[in-house]
Amino acid sequence: MENPDPAASWRQPVLECFTSESATASRLTVVNDPDQLFAEPVLRSVLAERGYELLTYEEPVAFRYLFEHRCRPRWEAGELLHVVVVNGGEASARTVLPFDLLSEARATQREFSFSLPSLFPSLDPNVLSELEPSQFDALSEALQRANPGQLGANATQDFLLNHLYEVVPSQIRQPADLLRLLLRRHLRQQQLPPLLDQRLLEQLCLQKQWRQWPLERLLPNRASFFSFLQERWPLFLQAQGYAVVPGRELPAPRLPGPVLLPFDHDDIRVFIDNLFAEGLLEPTTAIAADAVPSGWMRLGVVGKQEENAALRLERLLPLLEGELPGAAAKHEDWELFALRWAEAQVLRTELSSSLSREVSSRLDQLQLALEEAFGSWMLQRYSALSTLPALPRPITLDKVAHFLAHQQAGGSKRLALVVVDGLALDQWLLLRDSLGGLDLQESVCWAWVPTITSVSRQTIFAAEAPMFFPQSIGTTSKEPKHWERFWGEQGLRGPAVAYVRQGSQEADSELLEKVKEFASSPACRALGIVVGKVDEMLHGVVTGLGGLHAQVRQWSQQGAFRALIDSLLEQGFTVYVTADHGNVAAKGIGRPNVGTVPEEKGERAWVFRDDVLRAQVQQALPTALLWPGPGLPADYSVLLPRGVDAFLAQGKETLGHGGIALEEVLVPFVRIQEPA
Repeated sequence: MENPDPAASWRQPVLECFTSESATASRLTVVNDPDQLFAEPVLRSVLAERGYELLTYEEPVAFRYLFEHRCRPRWEAGELLHVVVVNGGEASARTVLPFDLLSEARATQREFSFSLPSLFPSLDPNVLSELEPSQFDALSEALQRANPGQLGANATQDFLLNHLYEVVPSQIRQPADLLRLLLRRHLRQQQLPPLLDQRLLEQLCLQKQWRQWPLERLLPNRASFFSFLQERWPLFLQAQGYAVVPGRELPAPRLPGPVLLPFDHDDIRVFIDNLFAEGLLEPTTAIAADAVPSGWMRLGVVGKQEENAALRLERLLPLLEGELPGAAAKHEDWELFALRWAEAQVLRTELSSSLSREVSSRLDQLQLALEEAFGSWMLQRYSALSTLPALPRPITLDKVAHFLAHQQAGGSKRLALVVVDGLALDQWLLLRDSLGGLDLQESVCWAWVPTITSVSRQTIFAAEAPMFFPQSIGTTSKEPKHWERFWGEQGLRGPAVAYVRQGSQEADSELLEKVKEFASSPACRALGIVVGKVDEMLHGVVTGLGGLHAQVRQWSQQGAFRALIDSLLEQGFTVYVTADHGNVAAKGIGRPNVGTVPEEKGERAWVFRDDVLRAQVQQALPTALLWPGPGLPADYSVLLPRGVDAFLAQGKETLGHGGIALEEVLVPFVRIQEPA
């Protein structure tokens, strides 16, 4: 997909106020942005190209620090810099901008206000407020095509369902129609705004044939939907005439609804092998594998472990090769790709020595292509991610705590955040196997670059970009204070907030006892936990990714992580699991003696105190990347190896983190609850 033309979209009225000429005519603009339009990446990119520097006004002290350090020195040095102060979201309703900035903007008539009702006046504003900025391009195009006139609330909802999500409830008449809708939605991890979900549910329930379906669970809950399919898959095979293995009688489904589903319908069958290939459904052990012929059903029956892994990888590989995101991709495209790539990584290590030379070569070539494409995307698009809001889900790790605060619902909920240090998406898939029977809502989050613990993990507990903790950026010792400060700002203090960290070489049982102590206190409402086991494995493994997978799988099977989660659920906590960064298999490109000693010198990232020193070192490492450093302190200059290279002796292999490889940057973000 090509980038939209900003001038022919909803952005046009905004951009008319921000021409290249006006960027040089004054130095300051103030924008009231209650609907967070200025968080949209394309709009921000165009404004940057036209010479505007955007600052979001949220918290007064943080803003003043950022403004005085980033902008005012450039003004005083005579640099032509036009600053746009955006007062957006909830902040615009409860805060007043600094008087000096507001006065200057008004004096030059550079104070503007933009809102959804002004840009889309024909649609109901309450419904519009639930949309994300990433959907506005499609909405603008739909309005131009359909020209629906003035619409009320219900008509707006129907219009959005039809034109944005391609859902027409009245046309869903057969079970295959409904299954196709649910499959498309959950495979894309598509989340509808609550109002639209409720409208869709109401419209479907008007039809008698859907009243026995548990749509209130299947529509919003991805895990419930796949459980629904999982329970009915062996029953479908039995109905096709395939014998049940003696002693493995099929239980009745726990989830209500029709027992037999049309898995063999042409519109549904095309999805099935992908579901098993991607690990979204598990092959059944209740049907004899030898009885099921090769074809679309074969992946859904357990045969020999190696045979199943080979079949899945055989199906998954062309999907990955054909859907590699490009330069114009949205961050959601990379998130979906990363989950599939994680499955491929797990399958590759499972097959190990039995992997054919051809498949191994294709995987190697794909990884080179994806790291090149992802690295280019990161250089162009990553900086805009931190501007995205914490809702409906956090995109970057610094927004996780803000998201949790919204879930807190006035302090009534008990929330636990479990940060598994160094857990990549592929390792999460192994760890997930120990959590059977629980309600998992899985998504991903973007780590902070450089993807090292003291930077990225600290953003989680500080709930802000690293530029705001320059004094502690080289250590994690301030995390408890960060966590307490953040929740104190939300009204939770004292015993309501706790932080627990697994120490180096500390046994899982010791961590569990510490967690139980805090969790058992009725006062505790926000519990932060750092699990160090995977990072410990990562830095000790000598047999590459396969060795790490073996250790994580063994740890998962031992049940220590499940025991931790269960102990929190038993105390009434909703649990969220994430990681500060992942890890990637890398190969050394040489480590020349450059003379200048970096402040930090890792295998996947070198850090210098100024750009001059960094540039000098880069001359000896011409393939290395000068990371632009969005959100980092001014004296924190990062040099990164390209792709899956490492600052190591030529050809030496390692598992490391710190760079911008897909496997390092995209990490799990999972909500865990007791099943309904």
